[in-house]
Amino acid sequence: MHSALVRAFAISVFAVGAATMAHAQQNAPAAAARARYQDGDIGKHEYFLNCAVCHGDSGKGDGPLVEWLNRRPTDLTKIQKDNMGVFPFDRLYDVIDGREAVGLHGPREMPIFGRDYNQEAREYFGIADPKGIESFVRGRIIALIGYIYTLQGK
Repeated sequence: MHSALVRAFAISVFAVGAATMAHAQQNAPAAAARARYQDGDIGKHEYFLNCAVCHGDSGKGDGPLVEWLNRRPTDLTKIQKDNMGVFPFDRLYDVIDGREAVGLHGPREMPIFGRDYNQEAREYFGIADPKGIESFVRGRIIALIGYIYTLQGK
């Protein structure tokens, strides 16, 4: 009887392992995407969640939605170079936030992340205090800009 139990246990462990491996192989792209966010870099997470579809994984403006856009997205790796070596934090913040029109940005094709983050703070995270909501919005935008800064010159 003891060997029958051991054999049944071994078979069940093998079956669970095989099912887990099959599931992992089936979900390999999702696992690879999740791995990008595991390093604790909130800005990187924000980038891949919101920006990479247009600006591409590398930030060069070659995301999978490019063919459906009216204008090619900005190459985010050249922001500092195109601004005479200065990284324009304030301007980038305003463009990403989008709640106030940025005249030099041209027609707005980019989402208004400030509005979206504001709504998410209230509806998803239940933040009611206006200062808390604005802190949430600013934190996410600043983290995103921090990640975009790391893309410079790549």
